[in-house]
Amino acid sequence: MALAGRAPAVPPAELPDLDDIRAAAERIRGQVVETPCLESRTLGEILGCRVWLKFENLQYTASFKERGALNHLLQLPPARAAAGVVAMSAGNHAQGVAYHARRLGIPVTIVMPLATPFVKIDNTEKLGAEVILAGGSVEEAADEAHALCARLGRSFVHPYDDPTVIAGQGTIALEMLAAVPDLEVLVVPIGGGGLVSGIAIAAKALRPELEVVGVQAASHPGVLARLGLVAGIPGGATIADGIAVKAPGRLTLAAIASRVDAIALVDEAAIERAVVLLLEIEKTVVEGAGAVGIAALDALRERFAGRRVGVVLSGGNIDGRLLSGVILRGLVRSERMVRLRVTLPDSPGGLAHAAALVAEARGNIVDVVHQRAFSRRSARQADVDFTIETRNGAHAREIERHLAEAGLLVERLGPDRA
Repeated sequence: MALAGRAPAVPPAELPDLDDIRAAAERIRGQVVETPCLESRTLGEILGCRVWLKFENLQYTASFKERGALNHLLQLPPARAAAGVVAMSAGNHAQGVAYHARRLGIPVTIVMPLATPFVKIDNTEKLGAEVILAGGSVEEAADEAHALCARLGRSFVHPYDDPTVIAGQGTIALEMLAAVPDLEVLVVPIGGGGLVSGIAIAAKALRPELEVVGVQAASHPGVLARLGLVAGIPGGATIADGIAVKAPGRLTLAAIASRVDAIALVDEAAIERAVVLLLEIEKTVVEGAGAVGIAALDALRERFAGRRVGVVLSGGNIDGRLLSGVILRGLVRSERMVRLRVTLPDSPGGLAHAAALVAEARGNIVDVVHQRAFSRRSARQADVDFTIETRNGAHAREIERHLAEAGLLVERLGPDRA
């Protein structure tokens, strides 16, 4: 998908260049983690290409956002630093700014939307920031942040549309290409566009032939919408909340249109599969936004087949309850957990007999629910829903056959069946 020429140009001086990104790398060296960039042979075998993962989820605050935030803070004039900074964020940017501002002795206030989860508020406060809750949306929180800057004489640290922030994020590309010089493609999440802009600027300056592919959640194709390539207003529920941005910034849109080769959209099921795949294969926890690169490799296998691909795992801040739900849904999709509705005589021993048959087939029963009042069967029968852990789909079908061969009526229930 050609993007070039679809966004208003900005003066070149407003965007960072390779020298700015190299200077940022020197400036932040030793103050952020130079995260590993490692090949995953197993993922490569599964996805049909060679895959190198850039583990930005291993930063202290578990996100790449530290790079741009720190580069910005380090360039504040002393008087501005002493006055303090304000940032608007519901997640990773807030923690990156809070952590490094505290390290540098800079007063910091973070404005978060009213609906921000408690855990994100607590984590940001623990990193030394004053947190103010304001507005029903990120946009309304941003308005309050700017008003606060005006009242207190503080500097605003933009999460993505700032040249110093973009340059800080671009240091990732320098590290990836130093570790693996012959990469053919870089696959990068896109929210507001700061990460992909910095990476694309650095990568194209070093190796113009290197392909840069951005990835957005299908529910939030903000860049494509701004470029007129998709219709409708972005929005909707997504586990990739870190990139659930309605529109990119002015600078980032220009950088994307001029330097990013293509943008892929991935749906929720693909993102969830990618989270589970990274957890099981790499034993690494990645948030939804951080997993979209792997989701794109999975969904668009022909496009990346046989190529040397670098994927940025941008962050690992995922709520534990959400992660547990994603894992369970992954088990259901892979048929390692199934629900079977078995019709039994409503008499002593019926349930024990069915359970014994499941055990004979080496299934592990994790839940049992009787359906008497809501059953369509005779009053002398009961429907019993078994949730069973299996090895794989073939094993699940083997359990079904074993129950059916014993004369029991068996029905497979999907996620959308009661």
